[in-house]
Amino acid sequence: MNKKLFALIKPLLKPLLIASLVITLVLGQADGALAARSGGRIGGGSFRMPRSYNPAPSRTYAPPGGGYYPGGGIGFPFIVPIFGFGGGGLFTLLIFFAIATFLVRSFRSATQTDELGYESGSPTVSVARVQVGLLAEARGLQADLDRIATKADTSSSTGLAQVLQEATLSMLRHPEYWIYGGTESQQARLESAEAQFNRLALAERSKFTAETLSNVNNQLRQAPDKLALSEGAGQLAELNAPGEYIVVTLLVAAQGKLELPKVNNTQDLRQAISQIGSVSSDRLLAVEILWTPQAEGDTLSTEDMLVEYPDLKLV
Repeated sequence: MNKKLFALIKPLLKPLLIASLVITLVLGQADGALAARSGGRIGGGSFRMPRSYNPAPSRTYAPPGGGYYPGGGIGFPFIVPIFGFGGGGLFTLLIFFAIATFLVRSFRSATQTDELGYESGSPTVSVARVQVGLLAEARGLQADLDRIATKADTSSSTGLAQVLQEATLSMLRHPEYWIYGGTESQQARLESAEAQFNRLALAERSKFTAETLSNVNNQLRQAPDKLALSEGAGQLAELNAPGEYIVVTLLVAAQGKLELPKVNNTQDLRQAISQIGSVSSDRLLAVEILWTPQAEGDTLSTEDMLVEYPDLKLV
């Protein structure tokens, strides 16, 4: 009886063993996914319409009696010599030449205005991102970002430009800890650039279990130390092994073109950080600086890097 029962069960043992291994692996990964991960955030700005450029009105010269006409208009006395008195000869040619010149200049002015986006209502905006993965020994960078977050003025373009410069300077001072890097830059019209910027920001913020320190539009929020990480987010930070990496993300929306180099080495990464940090305040529309981990004792392992930041390259 036992032999028959074993013979019936034997073909099922291998599938059951495989299934148990799969379940174990899945649960193990789920526990890892539930591990607490804190994040810091500094940002602000808005995608309001840039100040319109209003060129000085052009003036067209008319023959005596016609005067100057603001805006390039052609007055009635200017046309009278042609239609009122028949016109002809050299004077008529000069009139037609003046009209042709006016039309050409008007066309060029309209074309230039559209290309620059001053009056079209939809200027070109660049949305750029620089990400750096550093060894966890770069704790000084975390301290710098924490300090910037608690003191920064993120309510104005000038304040955001200063925040961006301070953050990039801090990163440039720690090149010996750079391990991974990546860049992305796109150009879009104003109405679609905001959606692109928000998409990138949300993608990064979703990798945090909690934003334990943030200063956005001058609203400072900081989680208490004991509540820095979610209670239901796996093991407590104190029980975890020391973290291996820190990841900093710089996200900028700026008027005009901002093209970043593709990262293949530390020189490319240095250039990208310098470029994004040197955007002037009059071009800045929005800024997001995000880093993880932020809370003391939190971790970011090699597995986290491979899963959450697969596009970053070794430098």
